[in-house]
Amino acid sequence: MTGTVTGAPRAADRRRTGSRRVRRWGLLGCGLALAAPAALLLVRLTGLDAGTPLAVPMVLFPYSAVLSVLVLGVVVAVPALRSRWTVAFVAVLVVVQVGALVPRFVPAGRHVPSGSAELRVATLNTDVGGADPRAVVELVRAERIDVLALEQLPPGGVAALDKAGLGALMPYQELHPEYDSSIYSRRPLSHGGTTDADTTWPQTTAEISVGARTVKLVAVHTYYPLGDAERWTRDMTALASLARRSGSAAVFLGDFNASLDHTPMRRLLAAGLTDTHAELGQGWARTWPVGLPLLPPMVQLDHVLHGSGLAAVSVGERTLPGTDHRAVVAVLAVLPT
Repeated sequence: MTGTVTGAPRAADRRRTGSRRVRRWGLLGCGLALAAPAALLLVRLTGLDAGTPLAVPMVLFPYSAVLSVLVLGVVVAVPALRSRWTVAFVAVLVVVQVGALVPRFVPAGRHVPSGSAELRVATLNTDVGGADPRAVVELVRAERIDVLALEQLPPGGVAALDKAGLGALMPYQELHPEYDSSIYSRRPLSHGGTTDADTTWPQTTAEISVGARTVKLVAVHTYYPLGDAERWTRDMTALASLARRSGSAAVFLGDFNASLDHTPMRRLLAAGLTDTHAELGQGWARTWPVGLPLLPPMVQLDHVLHGSGLAAVSVGERTLPGTDHRAVVAVLAVLPT
């Protein structure tokens, strides 16, 4: 009898010790899992990614929010991990992250007057001319593209596209392969040239008449944060300054090397531009990288941004062989003045 009574407390002690060990290791695992999401949220709230290497992991902010939601589910579901303070901390983290992401998934619902003229645009980083020229021509033909902005397009790429028939479809061109980007159009272009903004290389620009308005076009390609975060930030800052001077009928499209969570991108949008994907509630489009084994596109670096004189009708991505970026195709309504 005595041995039985003595053995019972010992067994209970072992169970309590095991439970504490499970809780300790479980909380440690949750803490490690939440370290990156919490750090990225701090960076996003403080703008520390502008001009620093922190811009590189910032593209993963939406994924970090998903991870936080999963950890919250585990903490709530596992009794050994559940406590008022643990659940409260993870829940606050999730709420703030989701609050930052939700606006891009809510369509703006802007009214487009019946009969508004439309401008069909597309942008593609050709990966130094590696994009299949016949696929580019087919994209223009199938989507009835009015304006095509191409980045990382060298002289050889221009020649290949012309040979594939792009010149016949889009005879109006502002080509600057020496500066990286070019604009092709079905309709006449005017005031073509390059910007004098403080960007790493000049951005190609032109104007096009749509309905009763003249729309300013800027084919964008910035430096990349992994190479030089300060240079990239200066590029984005210069584009914001240009956007403020461009009026409401402007379209900036291209490879910004930035996601909607980057501070410089949010500053560019605050300068009077709207991201077409976010406007339509499609805030987690992924355009890069393409063509890697077992890895789908992860982040959106390519955007169509427009001023308040236009409204988004539709937007989507297209995969073309030969390049590591997806094309972005958008239809924009040109609003009455």
